[in-house]
Amino acid sequence: MARLRIGILSAAHVHAPAYLALLARMEDVALAGVWDEDPVLARERAHAVGTVAAATPAGLLAESDAIVIAGVNRDHRALAEQAAAAGVHVLCEKPLATSAADARAIIDACRRAGVLLMTAFPSPWNSVVEALISAVREGQVGEVVSLEGVNTGEMPDVHGAWFVDPALAGGGAVTDHVVHLADLYRRIVRSEVVEVYAVANRILQEGFDRVETGGLVALRFRNGVFATIDCSWSKPRSWPTWGGLSIEVLGTGGAIAADAFRQRLDLWGRREDGASWRSFGSDANAAMLRAFVDAVRTGGEPPVTGEDGLRAVEIVEAAYRSIATGAPVRLDPPG
Repeated sequence: MARLRIGILSAAHVHAPAYLALLARMEDVALAGVWDEDPVLARERAHAVGTVAAATPAGLLAESDAIVIAGVNRDHRALAEQAAAAGVHVLCEKPLATSAADARAIIDACRRAGVLLMTAFPSPWNSVVEALISAVREGQVGEVVSLEGVNTGEMPDVHGAWFVDPALAGGGAVTDHVVHLADLYRRIVRSEVVEVYAVANRILQEGFDRVETGGLVALRFRNGVFATIDCSWSKPRSWPTWGGLSIEVLGTGGAIAADAFRQRLDLWGRREDGASWRSFGSDANAAMLRAFVDAVRTGGEPPVTGEDGLRAVEIVEAAYRSIATGAPVRLDPPG
């Protein structure tokens, strides 16, 4: 079987090195190369896994069957449209876009070109999250009444200054951290969000005032389930890792809670190194990439679609409207 040629189209995202390392280990995948508008970064990322740094997006697309877009949020639409025009399948980092209009444009471009589009939400492949969803499906908590989720982290500027640049990222903590739980909630309750209420501030993390650093988002689903998301960049610089994701589901017959990153070892090194968490067990990123490769090979629908990415962006957009007006915002999603 011929190996699937996959390239990394822009590598500014913190997940880009992990994606490259995982793809390089797949026996049925051949890395086509890395392109980034910063040629030094492209060469660094490419050298780490023994592939090439492409001079232009067009040059990389010409050598690729599929592409992983791991650039700044603002560029997702332009890069996805280039890939679609070249007939190349797309796995796009979250959020799918910085606006619902751009997310729809990405979906339309890929649909017209007949290429697969998948949004990079790895959490559905986390084994702890999978177990929680299975328990809910089996009725172990009765009828779901509410969900409470936390997706907090450190200030992401340590991974890239663009994360706290509203022009490049599209927003702050709300943009960065709401989408994962919004997608998981839709999978857990199998319903769509119809109302969003959100508050945010910039009092966390002194010295950052261009984007919100703290936020709380409340969601109401069509089936009556109520949910909240703490999306704050609230962890101190000394925290062992970038953050975490946890969910608690309350039902008429009980409750179930999951910490997606509990599979870890706590490590204390030299005093100057501080503490760190070393993960083990399931690798959600690896499983997500495997699902993308398999979908491209079979021509089937990916487990996380462009429409899933769009729904999450619509929720984020509604959250910002709510923050601006101080009032709940109605949504009218399909289905």
